[in-house]
Amino acid sequence: MIAIRLNRFLLFLMVLVCCCLSNYSATGQSFAIYDSMPQLESRIENAKDTTLVINFWATWCKPCIEELPCFEELRERYNGQNVLVILVSLDFKSQLEKKFIPFLKEKQFKSEVVLFADQDANTWIPKISQEWDGAIPATVIIKGQQRKFNLGKFANYTELETFVRPFLADVSVLKDSSQYPCLTGK
Repeated sequence: MIAIRLNRFLLFLMVLVCCCLSNYSATGQSFAIYDSMPQLESRIENAKDTTLVINFWATWCKPCIEELPCFEELRERYNGQNVLVILVSLDFKSQLEKKFIPFLKEKQFKSEVVLFADQDANTWIPKISQEWDGAIPATVIIKGQQRKFNLGKFANYTELETFVRPFLADVSVLKDSSQYPCLTGK
């Protein structure tokens, strides 16, 4: 009797795991969901000496969507140089299946993606930057104890890179800029 129940339980677990894995792979894009500021803070602390470029955006924000390719280019250009781009979506968790996952599936970002679902914005926004009023897009660069904040859309890749460059150790290893449409305007 116990063996039958155990077998049924194990079968249930296997089906559950398979369903979860198929949903995960069906999105074509991995992402994390952080329900609270301590989760995001922990992610930031774990970065240690990495230069973090954290962009706050949402699928419903047109200027946010327009500048996302520039962040992807930044990630590619500084790959291997201790720079990490984290795209933090402020979309609602209730829109996960309907809007967020289809958007990620379409865009196929290579940068780390987080859905930040902490609704207590009055608490966490000032922790990101005292200058921030909560409008998006917004970007913060963090390296150790250094921070720099930008509110609004970057007009182009060059503007984003100029914002990030003071935090980078070695910019001499840049790849050929003709490969990057955000930079070249193609």
